[in-house]
Amino acid sequence: MKPAGIATGSDALDHILAGGYAKGRVHLLEGRPGSGKTTLAMQFLMAARDRGEGALYVSLSEGRDELLDSAATHGWSLEGIDIYELIPPELSLDPSQQQSIIYSSDLELGETVQLVMDHVQRGKPSCVVFDSLSDIRLLAGNSLRYRRQVLALKHFFSGLGCTTIFVDDLTEEMDDANLHSLVHGVIRLETTPVVYGSNRRRLQVFKMRGRPFRDGSHDYIIRTGGVEVFRRLIANEHVEGFVERPPAESGIESLDSLFGGGIDRGTSTLIMGPAGSGKSTLAMQYLIKALERGESALFISFDETRRNFFRRAAGLSMDFAQHGDRFRFLQIDPAELSPGELSSLIRHQVEMEDKSAVVLDSLSGYQNSMPAEQFMLLQMHELLTYLNQQGVITFLILAQHGLVGQMQSQVDLTYLSDSVLLLRFFEAFGELKRALSVVKKRTGGHEASIREYQITPEGVRVGDPLRTFSGVLTGVPTFVGGSGELLNTL
Repeated sequence: MKPAGIATGSDALDHILAGGYAKGRVHLLEGRPGSGKTTLAMQFLMAARDRGEGALYVSLSEGRDELLDSAATHGWSLEGIDIYELIPPELSLDPSQQQSIIYSSDLELGETVQLVMDHVQRGKPSCVVFDSLSDIRLLAGNSLRYRRQVLALKHFFSGLGCTTIFVDDLTEEMDDANLHSLVHGVIRLETTPVVYGSNRRRLQVFKMRGRPFRDGSHDYIIRTGGVEVFRRLIANEHVEGFVERPPAESGIESLDSLFGGGIDRGTSTLIMGPAGSGKSTLAMQYLIKALERGESALFISFDETRRNFFRRAAGLSMDFAQHGDRFRFLQIDPAELSPGELSSLIRHQVEMEDKSAVVLDSLSGYQNSMPAEQFMLLQMHELLTYLNQQGVITFLILAQHGLVGQMQSQVDLTYLSDSVLLLRFFEAFGELKRALSVVKKRTGGHEASIREYQITPEGVRVGDPLRTFSGVLTGVPTFVGGSGELLNTL
């Protein structure tokens, strides 16, 4: 019979474990010091207390006051949780517990474990945290006695029907003392240092018997309020079910003609070009029109502050502020935000606030939050597939190196994107001009021409096709026509 699930204190971790911890079983929570084990264990016991169940925290290393202080930093009260601070007899100040001889390792280990068992039998808790096994390892003296003692503790807690978490700080890993085979489930918390910015924290479930748990790495953070886990996004778990709607128009007839009438719902568009060519502005044009149609939109910026965004938008006659909560601007610091947290943030905006258009500006900033380029491509694939299945129009901004001539990008996302809008500078009659063209549209036909465009105080202007314009795809655009074919400067 499959054991019932017991809440871990984290909804995301419950989902990862396919229902939480197994009732009446022993689990191993391991990680280096500072990885958040104690905090996650406290969340488990507080959830048990809130359900009206007996909760016991057995501490062999941290004192009661230390645990209460740690809980207070998160705004928690541990009232209703039995905290048993275990003090080995040779360290106790109680004269009745002291002996005149030196304790052998056998006596120390045996009495320590017996003290725990006696307290558990008196209180009869249903949820127990045993923190930590490293102290038992030291008292055991050798790996064989250590393994046998942990096995005995496992049978003891299981026999009483306690849902138990053994905490191990991994300060001394021994291959012959690996406990994974003894327990029902194994969860490891890992901290990865980075050269600049916050360390990356990841959670992995190595084992959970009888459960189709979600394996792989899941980002988490420790903030005021506890450990927050961000389960890895798997696009196939979110089936496509959005209602088909007409393509999204920009409000600029010439620009919509380039896309064959507009951008289809549930597709991603990559806008790429050199710095200053108007990539963000073109994405903003689509967002403002979506808002005017009564839709909701999200703009995620890695490179621009909130103040500068709204100031720039006002200079283009785009008033995003008037649309209230239907428009959300989020300024992201890639040095502080983990990839999993970003995916979770976007999912919340799409599912809870019904955002129909999302802009990621720019992918260069997004890449900085990833440990390596190949991981960025994999996560971007999952994220775009998820957004497409939700019917969201996604705009990806990618800056290319250089201003004129040959252009290069840090990462190639053209194969992941459904549409690609290419922007270029060109020189004509002593002036710097801008040109744009759609080089890819996976969901239908598009115009193959190249058009000039301008960014003005009244917004974006797109002109007629430049029939005598050549060389844009070689990276060296050249204009050889007459001045009458160009947009007049305002």
